[in-house]
Amino acid sequence: MSWYQYQCLTYAWMAVGFFTFIYLLKVKAPFGRHTRPGWGPLVDNRLGWAIMEGTVLVAIFAVMAVGPNTLNMPARIMIGLFVAHYAHRSLLFPWFLRTSGKKMPMAIVLSAMGFNVMNGFLFGYFFSQFADYPENWLMDGRFLSGLALFISGAALNIHSDYALIRLRKPGETGYRIPEGGFFNWISCPNHFGEILEWIGFAVFTWSLPGTAFAFWTFANLAPRALAHHRWYREMFPEYPRHRKALIPGIW
Repeated sequence: MSWYQYQCLTYAWMAVGFFTFIYLLKVKAPFGRHTRPGWGPLVDNRLGWAIMEGTVLVAIFAVMAVGPNTLNMPARIMIGLFVAHYAHRSLLFPWFLRTSGKKMPMAIVLSAMGFNVMNGFLFGYFFSQFADYPENWLMDGRFLSGLALFISGAALNIHSDYALIRLRKPGETGYRIPEGGFFNWISCPNHFGEILEWIGFAVFTWSLPGTAFAFWTFANLAPRALAHHRWYREMFPEYPRHRKALIPGIW
């Protein structure tokens, strides 16, 4: 595949992301608190998370294994950070969830696997075929600023996710109003953090697939944050009215 063909494929994938964003604004993805009948067979919630998030690791390494590029240190660090995120999401995070007995539709797992196969392919192909970073890229302002944003977003995402988990005692399945930290300003700091994380990744890789993934992350998570925000307000009459859904003080 030439660079031109790769660009066309990536832009087409971003176009799919745009239409997905429009769709998700109208239809809530049926998992977690929004699980509902009518979406086919169900699978254990934890197992579903592990499978769908782990798929991207298989995809990216399978594609990179057949590429001609020998990765230098900047590229290895980029891939390492990507792998660290998904290793946590697939191997650790699901097993901390206090959702024993909960299910998610297999349709959600399969759609997420499809997304992650495509995402893993785009990154794997880019790094194995086209990536050409100078050794001094690690001192470039784009790398340093993007890395700072990536780390800040990842820290906010992880801290907020585990804060939500700790709202439940072992064996509980209900929901409570989260408090403290960024939850004082927005309903979904975990989603806000993940969006910042992948914007940071796009900046420090300064790459087309990085930009596509940041775009897709927003397309997936912004509608979900809005759905969560509406759900909190409907479920809890006392829910703080000043909180925004995703971006502090704005939206």
